[in-house]
Amino acid sequence: MTASGNPSRMAGWEHFHHDADIGVCGYGGSVAEAFEQAALALTGVVTDRPVAGDIRVDVECRQADLGLLLVDWLDAVIYEMATRRMLFGRFAVDIDELVLKGSLWGEAVDVSRHAPACEPKGATLTALSVACDENGLWSARCVIDV
Repeated sequence: MTASGNPSRMAGWEHFHHDADIGVCGYGGSVAEAFEQAALALTGVVTDRPVAGDIRVDVECRQADLGLLLVDWLDAVIYEMATRRMLFGRFAVDIDELVLKGSLWGEAVDVSRHAPACEPKGATLTALSVACDENGLWSARCVIDV
């Protein structure tokens, strides 16, 4: 399991095993921060190398609930990775009434430097959860099809 920080105390992310696929989970003090961390976990599926934030890409997603909004957000990141041949290492999310406006900062994939491990195909509804615990810590998780 890879993690950044202690999810019980601060923002961070982790991977969890799921058959042939991989789960991503982001934690944060707000739902937006948890979504940002889930996107970092998604990048962590592809590479464990640093990703520069030279190029900014903006996306917008709308959905009927937070779980489906997470899936759309991660699918938007995957789409931008695939079509632009980029990796993203920094994310900013604003969520207002189930409308997500996000910014992704990254760079073109450099196979020799990034050593990509796999190419994510899409976020799934498997193990989908967006919740806030009794301490006010948000988590956003789902399985990524790789």
